[in-house]
Amino acid sequence: MVIRDAEWRIRRADDSGDGGHLLTCDGISELVRGKEGLFLTKLEQKVEILDPAKTNLVEDESANYQAAQLYIEGQLRQRVPTDSKVHFGHQAAMDSMPFQLDPTRMALAQPRQRILIADAVGLGKTLEAGILVSELIRRGRGKRILVLAVKSMLTQFQKEFWSRFAIPLTRLDSAGLQKVRNRIPTNHNPFHYFDKTIISIDTLKQDIEYRHHLENAWWDIIVIDEAHNVAQRGTSSLRSKLAKLLSGRSDTLIMLSATPHDGKAESFASLMNMLDPTAIANPKEYEYADFADKNLVVRRFKKDVKDQMAGEFPERNIVKLMRPATGAEEEAYRRLVESQFRDDDDEDSRSNKGRLFKITLEKALFSSPMACASVVANRLRRLENRKEINSQSQINELESLLLALNNIDASQFSKYQLLLETIRNDLRWKANNTEDRLVIFTESIKTLEFLEQQLRSDLKLKDDQIATLRGDQGDTVLMETVEAFGKSQSPLRLLICSDVASEGINLHHLSHKMIHFDIPWSLMVFQQRNGRIDRYGQKHQPQIRYLLTEASEPQINGDMRVLEVLIQ
Repeated sequence: MVIRDAEWRIRRADDSGDGGHLLTCDGISELVRGKEGLFLTKLEQKVEILDPAKTNLVEDESANYQAAQLYIEGQLRQRVPTDSKVHFGHQAAMDSMPFQLDPTRMALAQPRQRILIADAVGLGKTLEAGILVSELIRRGRGKRILVLAVKSMLTQFQKEFWSRFAIPLTRLDSAGLQKVRNRIPTNHNPFHYFDKTIISIDTLKQDIEYRHHLENAWWDIIVIDEAHNVAQRGTSSLRSKLAKLLSGRSDTLIMLSATPHDGKAESFASLMNMLDPTAIANPKEYEYADFADKNLVVRRFKKDVKDQMAGEFPERNIVKLMRPATGAEEEAYRRLVESQFRDDDDEDSRSNKGRLFKITLEKALFSSPMACASVVANRLRRLENRKEINSQSQINELESLLLALNNIDASQFSKYQLLLETIRNDLRWKANNTEDRLVIFTESIKTLEFLEQQLRSDLKLKDDQIATLRGDQGDTVLMETVEAFGKSQSPLRLLICSDVASEGINLHHLSHKMIHFDIPWSLMVFQQRNGRIDRYGQKHQPQIRYLLTEASEPQINGDMRVLEVLIQ
């Protein structure tokens, strides 16, 4: 039909309540092609229905009917595929490998494309998602796209989709969403303003007002990156509730995670049931065979696809390094073991809260004395502010422990001295080599701050040669630092990261050396960290080092053994 001098195809007609109709249309003519229009027939001056029977046929006067043949060929080429073959995604700006097409084939064979791509770190899950999204766009099922990612991955994911697949994603944060809401009428949905968006999952989970708009929005495709973060663990988290809501707002749901299973049956089952509510009947007890025939998951490791890769994928060289504790450290360990912490309202020194606080201190001390001292100082401030008489014994114990911790400087910190030796002698890292950059991971921000200050001095680094990645930085700062680390002309040589950088970020372009200054108490974090440099495109053998302290105190040494088992 013709409305306002443009041709439209009616997609839907609803009763407008005034004797007319509300027409939902897709543009056909040049000026409105690809746009959606809503028209009230009672308000339009002229609505002309185009009758195909009245089409004026014109003879093709070109030689050998070339114009007609070209037109027919063009129509055939634009025809939407209906099979499960990959027709377009493999033509992206990438080294396409056979195994990367498997998730798309698996998804296209299903009535609804709902899949968890769980390949190991570094195999290109973002590219596999891009191939599937490209195919769906070409088939007319990808006009509206929503991508959820962690804050540190927004820029990189957006860049990958644009530079490799020409899929433009508009990045939105809380401020961006507020600007959209200011531009549109009060009763309009801000998620209808842009068709293709990428948003931090933590932005959407916070605002209760978003829930109403999300419940009334619909997307053709929803992609959730690092999907293990939205799995249900115990009581439903805000992330899990958000993902469960969104799982019903699109026919196509693509989840990406290299570590989808945290060892708990209910956690993994929650992801499967977001893809298909009938996938797992009993979340507490099931086997792979229960959902294998639904083709909801694809998972491969490096060894499974090595023969399909275009280039080398060097094996990791992992070395565990240990250093005996110094006398000052042994004294701190002894005082921690001898300390008895109780609940503020419980005289029993063996109370659960007291044991939990002691474990927290031990975990912080395994990172660094500075991290542990920070926890002790915070506890002291809380107790001193209460000014309770029965807190004095605990204050005395904490002050004694804090004194022992403060006696451990850089020279008495055995693991830090081991770090210096590893950098200088084992890895033979040189700050003046533009092709040899170093990544150091730690769980504690206090440890990160200590390492940044001390390494700058001991390695004689300039301010622009060392940088940090931490969770309190904005996503723009995070990605600017990551991009600088991967550019040969950048002076940045050493990157110290908290675990905000353990997921998704590419650090392998100019770096193949990584040091775990402290050991995460999670196998998932282990794999995520190592995957920053051990991924497809790495030209050198990844050199990974784990640093541990060997204590003579039996209890400390026993708990340290847990970390050694995790490494193995």
